[in-house]
Amino acid sequence: MSKLVIFGCGDIAQLAHFYFTTDSAHEVVAFTVDRAYLPPDATFCGLPVVPFEEVEQSYPPDAHAIFVALSYSKVNQVRADKVDEAAQKGYSLASYISSRATVLTQEPIGENAFILEDNTVQPFVKIGRDVTLWSGNHIGHHSEIGDHCFIASHIVVSGGVKVGPRCFIGVNATLRDHITIGEGCVIGMGAMILADCEADGLYAVTGTERAKIPASRLRKL
Repeated sequence: MSKLVIFGCGDIAQLAHFYFTTDSAHEVVAFTVDRAYLPPDATFCGLPVVPFEEVEQSYPPDAHAIFVALSYSKVNQVRADKVDEAAQKGYSLASYISSRATVLTQEPIGENAFILEDNTVQPFVKIGRDVTLWSGNHIGHHSEIGDHCFIASHIVVSGGVKVGPRCFIGVNATLRDHITIGEGCVIGMGAMILADCEADGLYAVTGTERAKIPASRLRKL
């Protein structure tokens, strides 16, 4: 059993605790958050919560791994920053890949992955660092998912798609084959994307029209 500290004290952290505890070789021993967000009793899911600023004193990196269990806040930038900070402290970053996912690619999957049940990842797919695949997605052959992406549920990524870093793709979106999604894009729920998307855009579908919302609005999300 590998001892694991989870960064976070929210819903995703609670889910990570459940998945790692019931379906992995890791033993979750504690949680950590920035000092300003410590819960009043310094516990979560019945385990201690320690300040991230001093986590290595109680749970040293030579004996523990970290998993950063955060959402897509600020277009995944908050999670990306904490992944980098944990690595700088010397921690290895654990990944969770569900035993109920079908992962056929032989390409290495990046660290801090969170791949839940009923995902299908076809051969020759490349998945970067710190990628979340919520439940029930199809990631088509020869596609590439960049670092720090969050892909929600029941999304079809067709073959040969390139998704840039820090993208968010909403529930039930469909991406046609051989298109490129620029860095930092947000693809709205139920969107059908038939052409390349520019970086830092928010794309949605109204009828058959594809609408682009300026990056100035995206940054307020």
